[in-house]
Amino acid sequence: MSDLLIDAGGLHTYYGASHILRGVDFTVARGETIGLMGRNGMGKTTLLKTLMGLVPPRAGSVRVIGRDMTGRPPYEIAQLGVAYVPEGRGIFGNLSVVENLKMAARPGRRGSRADDWTYERVLETFPRLKERLGHGGQQLSGGEQQMLTIGRALMTNPDVLILDEATEGLAPLIAREIWRICELIRASGISSVIVDKNWKHLTQITDRNVILVKGQVVFAGTSDELRAQPRLLEQHLGV
Repeated sequence: MSDLLIDAGGLHTYYGASHILRGVDFTVARGETIGLMGRNGMGKTTLLKTLMGLVPPRAGSVRVIGRDMTGRPPYEIAQLGVAYVPEGRGIFGNLSVVENLKMAARPGRRGSRADDWTYERVLETFPRLKERLGHGGQQLSGGEQQMLTIGRALMTNPDVLILDEATEGLAPLIAREIWRICELIRASGISSVIVDKNWKHLTQITDRNVILVKGQVVFAGTSDELRAQPRLLEQHLGV
């Protein structure tokens, strides 16, 4: 059995006449944490939406645990163990914290296991949510909403967690909490793809990083390899 949970090749994705992804190859191996980087408008979110089936590619393929899922609906990809935390979070504002979490609860693809992300485990990981169980989603701060949407994704017991703009717009203290949670997710063995502008924090927890420029991969390598190329960082990430 292949260790690749996601294996996408030759992706060309369009919005109308706009050609966004231009021949992107992207893989996620079991237990791997990947940083997806690039300036705004370079195709990061489009790549994530293509992997999730939200935007079908015009060319190329997306395989999930060895199955061709190109153009399949998002719920089928989610059923194969891929959870998506979109930019903007997408929580249900009219439901309470408890309801947002419990509606997502299900065993993982391999059935119930001792190390499952249960409701109790999620609340232990997110003590701030434990204090706000009766609050509606719209009553939470931006940071709390981000914790809720990550917690909700974990309740599906995924093999891969895709997190778009992990700390965008969050206060430094809350951002540190999100990074702590990302490290816990990594330690639990879940693979993850994380988009964030803070490359210094990102490369501390990632095994591998991919930089997109105008819908093409201009760098793919380890965190050490990326940090060793300050000119590349300056050119493509503006640091």
